[in-house]
Amino acid sequence: MNRTTADPLIDLLNDAFSNQSVTIAERQVPDGADDLVCLIDDGHVVATSSFEQLRNSFLLVNVDQYRTGVQARHPGRFPDVLTGLTETEFTVAGFPASTKEKLLLVMISRFIEQLALTTGQGELHSTFQQLSRLDDEYGTRRMYEWLGDSGTETHVYGVDDNPEAVTDIDVVVHSGDTEPYGRSWVVAFSPETDGTHSPVDTEPTHAALVAIEIGPNVWRGLWTYDSPRVERILSHIDQEF
Repeated sequence: MNRTTADPLIDLLNDAFSNQSVTIAERQVPDGADDLVCLIDDGHVVATSSFEQLRNSFLLVNVDQYRTGVQARHPGRFPDVLTGLTETEFTVAGFPASTKEKLLLVMISRFIEQLALTTGQGELHSTFQQLSRLDDEYGTRRMYEWLGDSGTETHVYGVDDNPEAVTDIDVVVHSGDTEPYGRSWVVAFSPETDGTHSPVDTEPTHAALVAIEIGPNVWRGLWTYDSPRVERILSHIDQEF
């Protein structure tokens, strides 16, 4: 609302969602805040974020910045207008087909990891396709070192293409070579409580991202904070991996 931001940044936002079921629109609102981004569902504002926050965490960063750098920060610092896009199916492509689409799922993965880290209890289950990613990506490895040292029981899954990748991280390792190991992108967290709070609340919440690779570096998935659904996802992981 009441934009003062330069057109190129708006173009980036439009491009990020041009192939998705999310509509981007601008409005001028009398007496409204400048550069406020609203997430609207069925005519109701369900989340807001400043455009500055959206710019600094999404529009002006790329996937490599999440993979190679990491900061321990509260999950609430992620833009609510992005983390609030729950139960929405996305089909995203990675670089070079797109510079922003896959970043959305990477950011949500980090959001859930941060949630597990700051909660400090419960279980986190993450699939990596190849376990070597935990050695090749500094930011990812650092996050899972922190998780391994926390009170959250952390499980990682992947094809064991590098046995040394996880030797120094205090996590539970699951390896295999079946199709679910090679095609799944899952980050699922269940706290020890049965909380059903939204991610913008301060209390623990269930959260899960689930995506399947449907083509070379093309993924279809969604994320949810619905506690029964997250528990069903965790049960499915236990059965399939």
